[in-house]
Amino acid sequence: MAAPKKGRGSSGGQGRPGRALALILIAMVALTGGMFLSGHTTPRLGIDLAGGTSITLKAKSQPGKPDAINPTNMDTAVSIIERRVNGLGVSEAEVQTQGRDNIIVNIPKGTNSKQAREQVGTTAQLYFRPVLTVTAGQATPTDTASPSASGSAKPSASPSDKETASGSKATPSAGATTQGRAVTGALKKDTSPSPSTSASGTPKASASPSASVDPATAELQKRFAALDCSTKAGRAKAGANAKPTDTTIACSSEGDAKYVLGPAEVSGTDVDSAKATIDQQRGMWIVQMDFTDKGSKKFQQITSKLSQQQSPMNQFAIALDGEVVSAPQVNETLSGSAEISGSFTQQSAQDLANVLSYGALPLSFDEDTVTTVTAALGGEQLQAGLIAGAIGLALVVIYLVAYYRGLALIALLSLLVSGILTYTLMSLLGPAIGFALNLPAVCGAIVAIGITADSFIVYFERIRDEIRDGRTLRPAVERAWPRARRTILVSDFVSFLAAAVLFIVTVGKVQGFAFTLGLTTLLDVVVVFLFTKPVMTLMARTKFFSGGHPWSGLDPKRLGAKPPLRRTRRVNAPTDPKEA
Repeated sequence: MAAPKKGRGSSGGQGRPGRALALILIAMVALTGGMFLSGHTTPRLGIDLAGGTSITLKAKSQPGKPDAINPTNMDTAVSIIERRVNGLGVSEAEVQTQGRDNIIVNIPKGTNSKQAREQVGTTAQLYFRPVLTVTAGQATPTDTASPSASGSAKPSASPSDKETASGSKATPSAGATTQGRAVTGALKKDTSPSPSTSASGTPKASASPSASVDPATAELQKRFAALDCSTKAGRAKAGANAKPTDTTIACSSEGDAKYVLGPAEVSGTDVDSAKATIDQQRGMWIVQMDFTDKGSKKFQQITSKLSQQQSPMNQFAIALDGEVVSAPQVNETLSGSAEISGSFTQQSAQDLANVLSYGALPLSFDEDTVTTVTAALGGEQLQAGLIAGAIGLALVVIYLVAYYRGLALIALLSLLVSGILTYTLMSLLGPAIGFALNLPAVCGAIVAIGITADSFIVYFERIRDEIRDGRTLRPAVERAWPRARRTILVSDFVSFLAAAVLFIVTVGKVQGFAFTLGLTTLLDVVVVFLFTKPVMTLMARTKFFSGGHPWSGLDPKRLGAKPPLRRTRRVNAPTDPKEA
């Protein structure tokens, strides 16, 4: 007699549950191994749990712009600061306005918190200006002395920052060193000597101001002569309140040179993107900038004009927040992209690329207060939350054991697997995407316990329904799975959709709750499909469960199972010949 054909269910999950278990075991081992190899064995904590720094920035009024401090500019500044800080990998940073002119920045304790603090208030106003005069960074003995007539004097305190811009790279000119920061292909402004400058590029001046000298030019000469770039205060005041259209003075970022700079016709808004990379040929860190279409045209025009000038008027200065980052020479017309190179470290190059990428702040800020935030209060709240979670988990376990008995073992093993996957992923996502665990995220993980337990209960109840209908355990496990699977997927989809919407429409700490809820919901699907179902299939083959032991949770008598339906043949009584 031919053997009966196996159904689809029996040949699938019932036949090879070991494959699914092997897959999830490999995933667990890989994630755990990656966690230990990376050295990140614990999740990164947010400011409410780990502590950190709280910075209050106060917006400054700008000359000629009495209405600059407005809600629009403040909101723009908040958005830029938040992108800058999180661009450094300091996740869960909170940036929000307070009152009319204050911004509060909360930076969690971490390896990049110092760099983040340095960048939160950086204005990042970038301009490309022609160099009119350059000399040593110290103040001259008398404030009536004029700059060098030739305009080509080099700083005496340290090597010159002057370099040659050629093609897409900058190479030192004769007598120059690579100590200064060189920018290759980085000019965007149409420049010509101003009416108040001589053919050599230096401001018209004599030993003392005369009637033929414009008062503004005389004042500029006086300020230039008295400028001392060797101090931080002197560098900060050099070009204070200068407009892009003004001729101004500036210091090099190292303080070894001071400049007279012409009006800027191109600003950092013409920079489309910036990134830090290492130049393999020169073995040094550089910042590469790509211009917008408009900026590229300006860049080509200005390099065309500067390449026809004599030194130092063939130099362009890249001024960031009033300080000259670099002043390379231009010997030919350039177009396209720019490159800032020189004495960068990896961190300083990444910092500069970060502020350039996310744009300039629309306002200037002063660092009003800096407060160190302790994690004491957050630690107490975390402890209370963990206690509440432990109590909730204990109640779930008690319920499972009391109601499902032996099936509770499968549920607890599934919860353990889900916990391992959640913990390892949170630990790895910290350095990978900057995820930081805060109190709302902990709440999301606790809520996920109920979501995961609900999936087990749905499956267990489907199996028990099949047993109540008179089926044995092994076919009951397979017949219950399709209906339970559909219900679990619908439930988890709704939960994940709610988490996704919450993550998109909210900001700050609430996003931590939404992210954790969405992550654990996805893991619930993985655990139920790759662990709970295969383990249930294997357990159905054991005598303890398949025999309906009273403590298995699948005892047919306790479940009120119906007796199996049996068909009986109808036997007709023999016909009495007499009655025929």
